[in-house]
Amino acid sequence: MDYTDSKLMELTAQGDDEAYALLVQRHYQAIFGAAVKMLKDRYLAEELTQKVFLQAYRAASRYEPRAKLRTWLYTILRRLVLNQFRKKEIQSSSLVTENGEDRDITTYQSALSPLDHLMKQEQMEWIERIIDELPPRQRMAVILKSYEDLSYEEIAKILGVSVPATKSLLFRARETLRMAFQKWEQNLVKKD
Repeated sequence: MDYTDSKLMELTAQGDDEAYALLVQRHYQAIFGAAVKMLKDRYLAEELTQKVFLQAYRAASRYEPRAKLRTWLYTILRRLVLNQFRKKEIQSSSLVTENGEDRDITTYQSALSPLDHLMKQEQMEWIERIIDELPPRQRMAVILKSYEDLSYEEIAKILGVSVPATKSLLFRARETLRMAFQKWEQNLVKKD
């Protein structure tokens, strides 16, 4: 089957388990990856990812393709993650550079000396701690923008806010990261 997501949801609503399996296959890694980044717990991410697809299956007959299916799935994930934050007050993090951009840490590892690598690792750990302290919506916005490379419009739909509010969330998160990075650099200079 080489159907669009909308067609697969239509078939799923009619009870076509193969269509549903194909939807899960298409989107599982993206949803699971985002869940892992938000929760920092693979087991819990797996559980919530399964819940996302179970809820999507149950709501297939009510699905209206106003946005991309993946955006709708991220919206379901957002609600589940926020509920989890409320229940257990867990924290999440992701690797984001000092100016809020995502980076593949392996590119740093291959190009750095052992001392530089150690300093970069310390920097990333510091940034992770700051991200852990961001409010959940800011944290989610950073993850969806930096790791999932979603547009402001898609992030706005997922978070249930306007595009300007999304930009504001990302700006505040980046400002927090920038100030934390400056503090980290000052502490580093004091150590020398």
